[in-house]
Parts: sequence; structure tokens; C-alpha cells
Amino acid sequence: MFCAIASAVCYGLATVFQAIAARSVADPDATSGLDTALLLRAVRQWRYIAGLALDGAGFGLQIVALRLIPIYAVSAALAASLAVTAVAATRLLSVRLTRVEWGAVGMVCAGLAMLGIASGPEGSATPPPALKWVLLGTAVVVLLIGAAAGRLPGRARALVLGLGAGIGFGVPEVAVRLLDSFDFGNPALYAIVLGGACAFLLLTSAFAHGSVTTATAGLVLAETLLPSAVGIVWLGDSPREGFAWLAVTGFAISVAGALALARFGELPGPAREGPGVPAPP
Repeated sequence: MFCAIASAVCYGLATVFQAIAARSVADPDATSGLDTALLLRAVRQWRYIAGLALDGAGFGLQIVALRLIPIYAVSAALAASLAVTAVAATRLLSVRLTRVEWGAVGMVCAGLAMLGIASGPEGSATPPPALKWVLLGTAVVVLLIGAAAGRLPGRARALVLGLGAGIGFGVPEVAVRLLDSFDFGNPALYAIVLGGACAFLLLTSAFAHGSVTTATAGLVLAETLLPSAVGIVWLGDSPREGFAWLAVTGFAISVAGALALARFGELPGPAREGPGVPAPP
């Protein structure tokens, strides 16, 4: 659980850096949900590189957590990265939290505490053999979602990109549990790489071109609920004996608090200077 929370801290800080970098190099006329040119421009920004480094550290910690505790506990902890984003925004973006928003941060922390108490060890059920291929196919579907989302307007586009990114990031959460060794013949290995890469493309496009609040809400819902369901149904994840009610309550409180804080991904568009246009303060 400590590794899961540390992973959430890394991901929460990375979100702030990457959102700022993506908005600074966005092409306002772009319409693709799979904007690889945007990603290439973004990686030239030091903030985006710092965000990628934090993502890498977070992913390593996430793998450790996924090998030790149920997926639903790790997913809820990762949803709490929005609480980290909110607190970081108060420092890096001079954002002020209201009492209600500080209350949402408290909800996330309380929910995680409940999950920490209620979580049992990772499940030991034998997954269906086809699950590895289903995960790889899901990663391909994420690509198709991104391609289709570019035709949608405004918030619908941001929501679909966020949901697609959440599905993409959820693929590695499940696939890690299906890897006993570094086997190049295991489809789960390629699902991890493809799912994560596609999710990054979709999320970067959402940060740059749509409502980041809407995209982040979609991301949290898909990345939290879908892998958790797979872990419970097919991988045997379960809470400690007699603590199911506490696990359900903690999960619900954590996700609700995270969604309440989704607006902290919302950043103003890139400032443009020119004749007659004053420089931003």
C-alpha cells in the first residue's frame, strides 16, 4: 500500500508538469485524437520530461504494489493522484483550495486508510488463458478510440479521450499480474507496452485540446473501475475476512473524492503575445 500511495504521488506531480507542457505547444487547429506531432513537441519541454521521469518512477512502484495487494486497492490509490495534483497546484499554479476541496482531499485519504485496513493479499486464482490476448486486443481498441475521438466536439472529445486513456492505463495494471517472468512470447508483455503508449498519446491530446477536467474524470473512472472488476472476477482479489464492507466503502469514498478534485487538471490555454496584446501577469 505504501508503494501504491508513493506511485500516486509521482503520477499526481507528473500530471501538473505534463498538462502545462502540452498546453504550451498545442496546435489549436489540430483535430486528431492521436496527435503524435504534439507528443514530439511536448517531449522537448523540460516539464514534460520531468513528468515522464515521475511517471517511470510511479510505474515501477505500481508494479511492486500490484504484485502484493489486490488491483482494486492499487487502482483506488492511483485515483488519489488527483489529490496530489490538487495540492501541487496550490504550490506550482497558485491555485487556492476551498474548504470543500480540502474536504475532498480528506475523503481520498480516509478512503485509502480504509482500503489499507481491509485489503487482503493479491488473488491467487488462475486467470483464463485467453485473458492475455483480450488485453492485447484492448490495447488495439484504445488506438481506434483515439482515432475516432478526433471527430467529436468539445467535451465529448475530451471525455472519450479520457476514457480511452483510462482503459489504456488499466491494461498494464492487469497484465502485470499475468507475467511470471520476462517472456517475449507472452502477449501480456506487449499489452503493457502498447496499452501504456496509446494511453499517453490520448491523454496528451486531451490535455492539449479539450477540457482536462472532463478528460481526467473519464480517466479516473475507466482506470479505477475496469481493472478492479477484472481483478475481482478473474484473478481472485478479495478483502480480508469480514472487511468487505470497509473495502467497498473505502473504494467508493476514494474515487468520489478524486472525481471531486478533477478540475485541478484544468489549465488556461497558452498565452499569446502580439501587437496590442499585453503580456500575461
